[in-house]
Amino acid sequence: MDLLEAIILGIIQGLTEFLPVSSSGHLELAKTLFGDTSVPQESLTFTVVLHAATALSTIVIFRKEIAEILKGLFQFKWNEEMQFSVKIILSMIPAVVIGLAFEKELESFFGGKILLVGFMLLVTAVLLLLADKAKNTNKKVSFTNAIIIGISQAIAMLPGISRSGATISTSVLLGVDRTRAARFSFLMVVPLILGKVAKDILSGDINFQSSEIVPLSAGFIAAFISGLLACTWMISLVKKSKLSYFSLYCAIVGLIAIGYSLFF
Repeated sequence: MDLLEAIILGIIQGLTEFLPVSSSGHLELAKTLFGDTSVPQESLTFTVVLHAATALSTIVIFRKEIAEILKGLFQFKWNEEMQFSVKIILSMIPAVVIGLAFEKELESFFGGKILLVGFMLLVTAVLLLLADKAKNTNKKVSFTNAIIIGISQAIAMLPGISRSGATISTSVLLGVDRTRAARFSFLMVVPLILGKVAKDILSGDINFQSSEIVPLSAGFIAAFISGLLACTWMISLVKKSKLSYFSLYCAIVGLIAIGYSLFF
């Protein structure tokens, strides 16, 4: 992987991790366009680096909220912070269970499955359109909501299903306030990403040559900076009910991906 390709993929990851257009789907499309020839180990290393970058950007954006949550947790009381943390844990369960139980099956969905990506982008488009038409409320995320949102996050492990799009759309359709929905969506993924990064590192599957330091670093920086911008922008867009634009975008890219897989 050369320097320019690493930067482009980093920007794609940073933008699409937060914007509701599927980061995994876009990375698969980008790799196909680039004629990706990297071996699985190299690809895994780069993916882990990019996810670590977007997790860091989330922590930076929500640093005050995270600090308040941690402060509340150490009071060891059933306060708002403790309840929020329990909801985050509940939302993680479906993805953790499915990720561990069907790890090999999930991996088989990646690696040039452009037709699948196309159809899943169409599903994302429908979800975003439905959420955009839903009425806004002042409702908070309940414990039951957290589990349902977690199920949508687990489904979003398929390439082409936007994680942020699926979780925010599910939250809004459940009647959760749009701002709270975006906040919960972005915070709920941080423990999962950090856990996945730690798992991949501890498994011994992650190692790289000194020649890979520059492109990996460039990809990390590109993903981190673009992630900061996308996360801030997405919060504003959700408040203003502008998800229909992304719905149209996902539909167009999905149809292009389907056409490409069928005719090229």
